[in-house]
Amino acid sequence: QVLLEESGGRSVQAGGSLRLSCAASGPTASRYNIGWFRQPPGKEREIVAHIKWRGDTTYYANSVTGRFTISKDNAKNTVYLQMNSLKPEDTAVYYCAAASSDRSYYADNLEAYDYWGQGTQVTVSS
Repeated sequence: QVLLEESGGRSVQAGGSLRLSCAASGPTASRYNIGWFRQPPGKEREIVAHIKWRGDTTYYANSVTGRFTISKDNAKNTVYLQMNSLKPEDTAVYYCAAASSDRSYYADNLEAYDYWGQGTQVTVSS
């Protein structure tokens, strides 16, 4: 069992920055890969970024490459999503999710993730 808790979402002006946090807990939480997803209003949930459990391999959606950075503090078992140059189209509920590091999968495959957080709202105004 892995528990995920997101934090850091809020309203911000376009061009601003936010850092989201995803704290993972549970006896095996440190061995899970973490993905950040977002779900804009009325749209499907989509991958934003992904980091492997060691913190050494990352993936980004094209829409956020160069603006967002995913990182992991292994000591705190917390994954961060640093979001810079925010745009109104980044407005969404942001979720983190955990996938077992024991199998191969595509980062954008929602079904590969075993655990999900409750989400945190990010609103970017123009």
